[in-house]
Amino acid sequence: MRPFLGRRARPHRAVTPGALFRPHAVLGLRARLRWVHLLLGGALLMPYFLLAGVLLPLATGGMAPLFASPATQFLTLAAALPLAALSALLFPLMRPLETAMAQALCGLGDAELATGPARTWAERARPALYFTLHVAAGGIVSGMSLAAPPTAAFLIAVPFLNPDAAGRLPWFRAFDGPWAAVPTSLAGLALLALPVVTSWASGAALARCAPVLLGPSPADRLRAAEERARALAVRNRLARELHDSVGHALSAVLLQAGAARKVLDADPGFAREALAAIEETTRTAVGELDTVLGLLREDGPASAAPAPALDRLGSLLDRTRATGVAVTLTAPPDLGAVPPVVSREAYRIVQEGLTNALRHAGPVPVALRIAADDTTLEVTVENPVAARPGPPREGGGRGLTGIAERARLLRGSSDCGERDGVWRLSVRLPIGGAVR
Repeated sequence: MRPFLGRRARPHRAVTPGALFRPHAVLGLRARLRWVHLLLGGALLMPYFLLAGVLLPLATGGMAPLFASPATQFLTLAAALPLAALSALLFPLMRPLETAMAQALCGLGDAELATGPARTWAERARPALYFTLHVAAGGIVSGMSLAAPPTAAFLIAVPFLNPDAAGRLPWFRAFDGPWAAVPTSLAGLALLALPVVTSWASGAALARCAPVLLGPSPADRLRAAEERARALAVRNRLARELHDSVGHALSAVLLQAGAARKVLDADPGFAREALAAIEETTRTAVGELDTVLGLLREDGPASAAPAPALDRLGSLLDRTRATGVAVTLTAPPDLGAVPPVVSREAYRIVQEGLTNALRHAGPVPVALRIAADDTTLEVTVENPVAARPGPPREGGGRGLTGIAERARLLRGSSDCGERDGVWRLSVRLPIGGAVR
């Protein structure tokens, strides 16, 4: 559920001049991976470079061939970059492609990069700029990597293979004599180091630009926050459904099993009734659990049994009464007219209210009242507070939190508390704007 944007950025460490020019920094694994990243940029540049080499002579009418001189090649490179930028601007998937290469090869650590396609023109502009920088630096480094090594090897080797030829080179005629090999060899070494240093500097610059140009935009962050909120809402819904359905069943089964154990020898008939009630409660709980787990399946809740609503309130009360709890119900006869979404949430609220009475007060009388009109459904659960040893519970549990969340989702309200030895739960749910 995470398209998501990438990893959280870490603060940059201070870099000292001595650390910049350590051999490991220039020749280490990270530098070599960045060199590969630049070579890929040079490969991506080639179609635009060749296209510019075809279009420029047509536009100028007298331009020299593509590889006629270094000046012609740099002019062709300058003409290829706008073509690369335009194609990146028109291609939304350029951002995830560049992000994947940068994360794999640039050594960005925990830098936060956007992994999804750019959806707006403003979001495409920054990846297009990064792509242009990538192919430009890659083209230069690729050209140096191809041309510099053989030229450097020639300059280093020629004084030893043919000393007289070293002094005749155009750039080294002033160093004629036995010392002609020194500047020639030094020039070869410098030329060999040039692509290494250029690759290191270009790779470091691209790594610095990546979080800025490939990072998530404000719209990306907003979409990610909305996705996290939706995922959290689904998790909270699953937690509420599991707590209310399974929690109620376990509380009822616990009381029923305890009552059956106490009277097993004295009243076998009651024990059999308790065991039958346990069987029915467990069967119902398994069905409700399948309904909840249907939310996690690929085919969704449609494949599971429908969620219980107020039309199944009688079965819920019968199972509760089987635990020895006297439940009285005051409700209008037309609860089937309540909108389904309100009816389902009201059922769960009643279920949790009865569970709280079973769990915290024991087998005490419970009064359930349901009132409904054209605009509001009100559910009230009252039970005496049994005297219990030990310190009182601080605040409410997850069940009361779930009831409050259910009420808020329907723009209703909930209130609970103890007064004059009676625990009272009251929930008001609007009906007029409910989705049927």
